[in-house]
Amino acid sequence: MKYQLDTEEKEILDAFERDELKSVPNVVQEIELARQAARNTFNKTKRVNLRLTERDFHMAHIKALEEGLPYQTLLSSVIHKYLTGRLIDKT
Repeated sequence: MKYQLDTEEKEILDAFERDELKSVPNVVQEIELARQAARNTFNKTKRVNLRLTERDFHMAHIKALEEGLPYQTLLSSVIHKYLTGRLIDKT
């Protein structure tokens, strides 16, 4: 299977293959910090009430069924992608 690497990923792979990468002195602590950050990324800490039109609500349910996930998870994902600049407009 071939993967498409972006420029940054290619630079990292090239540096790895040239044996230029070095471990940080406190690797165990850095790994734990990364794990904690990953755990906190999708930590649901706030409840939000959101009003939608009937049409948007119905479309969210349909799309969620197509994706095989709850509509609340779909809406949360859309909001997260928009806020992090990863929501792609196909128009």
